[in-house]
Amino acid sequence: MTTQLDVLRAMTPAQRLQAANRLYWTARHIKEAAIRARHPDWTDEQVKREVKEAFLYARG
Repeated sequence: MTTQLDVLRAMTPAQRLQAANRLYWTARHIKEAAIRARHPDWTDEQVKREVKEAFLYARG
């Protein structure tokens, strides 16, 4: 059985960097959706600021 670690080890450094980049942006999109659901009355600017702060200060 192939493990996630095996898959990562088989990747080139460039592929690992690309995977990390995709993971980062996916996490930001999920966080944005959660904030929008929690604060439907907020403007796009307010949501984007909250997402930025959440990632800047590594808080949930």
